[in-house]
Amino acid sequence: MRGVRGRAGTPVRPRCAIGGTRPPLGRTLLRMCGIVGYVGGQCALDVVLAGLKRLEYRGYDSAGVAVLADGGLAAAKKAGKLANLEKELSDRPLPSGPTGIGHTRWATHGGPTDANAHPHLDNAGRVAVVHNGIIENFARLRAELTDRGHELASETDTEVVSHLLSEAFSSCGDLAESMRQVCRLLEGAFTLVAVHADEPDVVVGARRNSPLVVGVGDGESFLASDVAAFIAHTRDAIELGQDQVVELRRDGVTVTDFDGAPAEVRAYHVDWDASAAEKGGYDYFMLKEIAEQPKAVADTLLGRIDAAGTLSLDEVRIPASVLREVDKVVIVACGTAYHAGMIAKYAIEHWTRIPCETELASEFRYRDPILDQRTLVIAISQSGETMDTLMALRHAREQGARVLAICNTNGSTIPRESDAVLYTHAGPEVAVASTKAFLTQLVACYLVALYLGQVRGTKWGDEIRSVVRELSAIATQVDEVLETMEPVRELARSLADKNTVLFLGRHVGYPVALEGALKLKELAYMHAEGFAAGELKHGPIALIERDLPVVVVVPSPRGRSVIHDKIVSNIQEIRARGARTIVIAERGDTAVRPYADHLIEIPPTPVLLQPLVATVPLQVFACELATARGNEVDQPRNLAKSVTVE
Repeated sequence: MRGVRGRAGTPVRPRCAIGGTRPPLGRTLLRMCGIVGYVGGQCALDVVLAGLKRLEYRGYDSAGVAVLADGGLAAAKKAGKLANLEKELSDRPLPSGPTGIGHTRWATHGGPTDANAHPHLDNAGRVAVVHNGIIENFARLRAELTDRGHELASETDTEVVSHLLSEAFSSCGDLAESMRQVCRLLEGAFTLVAVHADEPDVVVGARRNSPLVVGVGDGESFLASDVAAFIAHTRDAIELGQDQVVELRRDGVTVTDFDGAPAEVRAYHVDWDASAAEKGGYDYFMLKEIAEQPKAVADTLLGRIDAAGTLSLDEVRIPASVLREVDKVVIVACGTAYHAGMIAKYAIEHWTRIPCETELASEFRYRDPILDQRTLVIAISQSGETMDTLMALRHAREQGARVLAICNTNGSTIPRESDAVLYTHAGPEVAVASTKAFLTQLVACYLVALYLGQVRGTKWGDEIRSVVRELSAIATQVDEVLETMEPVRELARSLADKNTVLFLGRHVGYPVALEGALKLKELAYMHAEGFAAGELKHGPIALIERDLPVVVVVPSPRGRSVIHDKIVSNIQEIRARGARTIVIAERGDTAVRPYADHLIEIPPTPVLLQPLVATVPLQVFACELATARGNEVDQPRNLAKSVTVE
């Protein structure tokens, strides 16, 4: 890739006056805000604002920009949505220049006010900084700066960085070296992007445990927390590694570590374009992403079977000899990805006969899990930056376990730190509530389970090919489901005034019930709970009252008929107590029809694969009900797409 300099590139520059050593990673709450940086031949303000709009899905409560022009630095920032910032810029325009940075902030230190919004400047107004993450030692640094005469105007941790950069730059006159030197003082997890009026053609960024990606264009360079910010301009990107600093100029980029040593870089090409990140005529991104699921499933399966009919997962480079020795699988994930992992447990144990545990990543390392060299840990994360999952991964590797990541985001941290990765091919998922990522994670989990079965000899080749054929048919079946969703939408609208919806399932239907409840919580802000249907008599049945909506996911009668018969009995139990039964069942399942107040039919599928079609009506149901209640579907309150908590 043109203009990329790393290990064999830029010589090490002299270090500035301020020193320090790399701090240990502490307990951190990361705010996954939006960051955009640009240097090139276009109007930087236009590029930065367009990039911030593409990152609105991350959730934010203030926004700001800074541009370098006419030998100086100009900035504007406002609390609230980007529209407030755009009005401010309309009333008080900034000068046009070729270099700029922008930010959408989710408040942590200090409330969502104009003063606390990013960028933050030094006292001289020559340095501007935007920041994701938390500077854990900011209080001490702030006190030291105050003692040295600096006046800080905000309540944020970020502002200390602009003042520290100002001090460092006055000593060495180089922004990239100043950034390296300041990063050595900081504790916590952070992404930093800065500009200085004395270097008008340079943008500098740094990352530790928080995402930052470089875009390389023709005579222009980009920085962002997500490739969506610059995908309209270039699809050539560079992964930034842990504890690295990048210097952007029009003619290329230079990457070093925090000590100034040239760093290895990996360039890659993004396989989707700007149109994939647009709504495409849909009212919401979530609706578009639900509709994209047939293609996403098909793309994730593409090229997985070679000409000899053997399952081939190119990204899984753990030796077969190692996989044959695995005696336990542990899946770690959060939220929707955790529900995918719960379903994967059934498939892995059934197809490989290896014991499998599914763990909430946020709880995993705190319970002192038993791991060793014969444990395979599967880490599932759409973004590849989920801090809970990342810390679980690191703990697993410290114990000697091998880690396989399932991820949708090329170049993200979790795949980089894993022994192997299986990428889903869902394309960009903008809506906060995950839909197509969930289905493609399931497909990837099934592929891993089949691959383990193939390597270990617990599944014959013809058996594997048969399951893959069934998986390949799922895309068409999901399309069939989507074509029959109008009654589900009508039902959802009729329940807009309800306060509670319960979800029941058995076997792989239980995680589907949990996922349906989660979607309703996220989008409709309703009390929604998912239960294993067999647990009804152990307490939850006390919640059943007249006209309470209860969604029941029914397994195929052709597979495990005992499970099917038992859940039909559960439906009878709750209906006898006045509940309003909403039944998701296989087309042609006549046994459930007499007990369903509302019947949602799905195509016949093998038992283990049914979640791929049974989940779709629950996504549509939650989206429509939230819309009927007047909620913001793509950006639910208090949530962001990639909020990471550790």
